[in-house]
Amino acid sequence: MASCGQPLIDNPETSAELLGKAIKGTAMAHTDLVISPVFSKADRKAFVELPWRLYANDPNWVAPLKQEAYDLITPGKNPFFEHAEAGYFLARRGDRVVGRISAHIDHLATGMPVEQGMGPGTGHFGLFEADDDAAAKALLAAAEDWLRGKGMTRVLGPISLSIWEEPGLLIQGHDHPPTVMMGHDSPAYQAMIEGAGYRPVKQLKTYELDITKNFPPLIQRIVSSGEKNERIRIRNVDKSRFDEEAAIILHILNDAWGKNWGFVPITDSEVAFTGKKLKPLVFNDLIMIAELDGEPVAFMMTLPDLNEPLKPLRGSLFPFGWAKLLLWLRKPRSRTMRVPLMGVVQRLQASRLASQLAFMMIEYIRRNATAHYGAERGEIGWVLDDNQGMNAIADAIESKVNKVYQIYEKAL
Repeated sequence: MASCGQPLIDNPETSAELLGKAIKGTAMAHTDLVISPVFSKADRKAFVELPWRLYANDPNWVAPLKQEAYDLITPGKNPFFEHAEAGYFLARRGDRVVGRISAHIDHLATGMPVEQGMGPGTGHFGLFEADDDAAAKALLAAAEDWLRGKGMTRVLGPISLSIWEEPGLLIQGHDHPPTVMMGHDSPAYQAMIEGAGYRPVKQLKTYELDITKNFPPLIQRIVSSGEKNERIRIRNVDKSRFDEEAAIILHILNDAWGKNWGFVPITDSEVAFTGKKLKPLVFNDLIMIAELDGEPVAFMMTLPDLNEPLKPLRGSLFPFGWAKLLLWLRKPRSRTMRVPLMGVVQRLQASRLASQLAFMMIEYIRRNATAHYGAERGEIGWVLDDNQGMNAIADAIESKVNKVYQIYEKAL
């Protein structure tokens, strides 16, 4: 386990060896640019806090809580590292940090079928930031060299760090802030990454809609029909039985998403870790479980947009940010609600019942969100570009794509 004063890469080589690999092919053209692995406490601080400088003038960037940003990259804090390993690199010109990148291998992902997007030999890059094209190319080369040295033959990215956290590069929708647990990137990064030889492999979309308006008449009839079906029960989650409800949702999620592109199973440790972070955002009437003949077969999770109160805090809870955040969490008033996850078990996905259950949960949560939290806007996503069922549901409730995230690949 790495601590603040220890190297933050697995089985580190000497600084000279890693530095030589990292700047391979770039030193001649950019003699002032140095790529180095993150070793020290100062390096770690520079790595985590670089975005605060790069996005200082971007009105749509929302700073994460700094402690969570540190925990994300720290083995022993983030259970992702129970099945993954990572190396981190910084780009510097003199004393100025001009970029960062992670290279990482998720050993659960390498065990997935190749046709689902991951598979043997697939590593990732993520946490990518760069001041300019030269720094970007050198950082990507360093990540590729690290992955190649670990036996990887293909790289996917950006994925920061798990597919369940912040996958993809924002390529559309830079003109408004992201919702909770979604990423925001400089519009310059698309050309940087594509210029380094990466090709698009998958798009993730988010949809937005005005939830103050009733859904179209057809959807209302589908919901009404479901309410008359005695086999169907749509219920709120019970936060007082948090662990039990989380286990039900996880079971449905792993079944519903199991054949999706990019799917990687979530471990019990990751569920507990994420559950602890999200528990303050869990409200009984914003998360629904659908039962068919008494069996849980679908769920929909909705979260108030924590980014709304976080944005003015700039990542710090001190001196008074913690009090403001606690006050908001006690009874949140949120303009936006985000649906990060929903799913229906695979055996029902080809049936009309699947969409009916989805529409019922969406409608019930829409009513609660507007009546109890003052919400006006909903955001659904991310949704895979080839997920026909979810894209059709989003179209049926008259939502529109508001952000697109791109995942790239490159052979090593």
